Amino acid sequence: MCASVAYHTQNSGRASSVSVHLAPLDRLEAYYREIQAVILSRQNPITGLLPASTAVTAHGNYTDAWVRDNVYSILAVWGLALAYRKLDENQGRTYELEHSVIKLMRGLLFAMMRQAAKVEQFKYTQSPLDSLHAKYDTNTGDVVVGDDGWGHLQLDATSLYLLMLAQMTASGLQIIFTIDEVNFIQNLVYYIGRAYRTPDYGIWERGDKINHGNPELNASSVGIAKAALEAINGLDLFGVRGGQASVIHVLPDEIARTRITLESLLPRESASKEVDAAVLPVIGFPGFAVDNPILIERTRANVVGKLQGNYGCKRFLRDGHQTAIEDLTRLHYEPLELKQFEHIECEWPLFFTYLLLDALFRGDAEQAEEYHQRLQPLLIEQDGLYLLPELYYVPEENIAAERANPRSQTRLPNENLPLVWAQSLYLLGQLVREDLLSLGDIDPLGRHRRSKALRQPLVQIALLSEDESLQAELATYGIETQTPTQVAPIQVRRSEELAAVYHQIGRTTSCNLLVAQFVGCGASPPRGFFGFAARQLCFCRPF
Repeated sequence: MCASVAYHTQNSGRASSVSVHLAPLDRLEAYYREIQAVILSRQNPITGLLPASTAVTAHGNYTDAWVRDNVYSILAVWGLALAYRKLDENQGRTYELEHSVIKLMRGLLFAMMRQAAKVEQFKYTQSPLDSLHAKYDTNTGDVVVGDDGWGHLQLDATSLYLLMLAQMTASGLQIIFTIDEVNFIQNLVYYIGRAYRTPDYGIWERGDKINHGNPELNASSVGIAKAALEAINGLDLFGVRGGQASVIHVLPDEIARTRITLESLLPRESASKEVDAAVLPVIGFPGFAVDNPILIERTRANVVGKLQGNYGCKRFLRDGHQTAIEDLTRLHYEPLELKQFEHIECEWPLFFTYLLLDALFRGDAEQAEEYHQRLQPLLIEQDGLYLLPELYYVPEENIAAERANPRSQTRLPNENLPLVWAQSLYLLGQLVREDLLSLGDIDPLGRHRRSKALRQPLVQIALLSEDESLQAELATYGIETQTPTQVAPIQVRRSEELAAVYHQIGRTTSCNLLVAQFVGCGASPPRGFFGFAARQLCFCRPF
């Protein structure tokens, strides 16, 4: 057994003597060898992309590079790089790990930029057939399935990329190099900007619960989109070396609308799913998208109370995916057959990693230890490494007994070992749990501090008259107003002027990205207060 695994397993509850005596650098070296073996060894040297797994099973080919899986899978590498930064070491670990992260994020960027025409078209149609692809070829970054051959419209995946791009940039990584790339990212912001009203296939890629391929409005997609819009708004993608041209802009109305929609959906996931573990990254790490702490607690309790089992959490109730009795000859279910999956839904250790990180961010040491201990028996030894499988299922011969007495039967892991996404989050949680990383390291934008208290909005109204004659006329009715000259030095402009400015933001002929999303699409022009060249400007709509 290699030194990394020896430390990792002994510090996981089986024994504790090693963790007491190892210095921080030695512990990082142990984690480095483990992450090298489990994650970085799978990274394609040309594209930088990672396969979701190396498994090819009856349930699918996991060797493709899913956008969502890639972002989550590289988080442990990013976390380890941040931990190495704190130590005075000269082995080049920090540089190597940081640039492995950069290579993956740029690999995803290149894959998406090849589909820039889709990003432009999607602004007008919001059609699933015009969406970015959800997965790419790991070796080339090319598409692997046609527009109509997969549920590609997964706004949470694009949003997750933008969210972590913002966090990684804030942590000091230089991921975006050119203005063309800045403009493409700006257009990705337009791409997710209407998540609040765009039904998609969601994190599980199949749409509604019965898998008929019908997209629906999903809280998990709306929530991560909200988090991404908030995180990237005003961010300079060139970091400290940038200027105004490399700053990303988000319309405040789009953030407000995603918030309203999200709060109206939760604790549900969608119209067809009354509860779904996919909302865990929305209420906790990495999204921290919900502002209302009462709603956060209610949503978490809903997931834990209805979906948590001994081996992880179910994705959602009556989920037949990869159960022993699922018909592998078709993707969809008939509504009347969902009942047969009740109590035998597969349980995913992945969600215990989310709950572990969530407890760490909330400062709940007791619950963090609970989920850490729950994860230990789920790890499977393979070639000296302890790995998390994708899920645990009820064997067919035990189904009747499990239905009669839920959580009574021993479950088996599936062949997808490890699910790199789950393994990455597990390792990230261990780095935080052992104080090798602080919460601020993996959340440099401080999003986890936003939901500590319920904030009441403050509404203020100011009335402006276009000229003195209108001001005098309104005064006769007892309505006090000011004219634009009276509010100087603030300059008052029409919102259409600001719309003309936004029309140019993100415009790049080299990628054929031409217009901001709201222009010509029936939406109201942007408005609000802005600072420009030491001047304050107010853009508003006349009525």
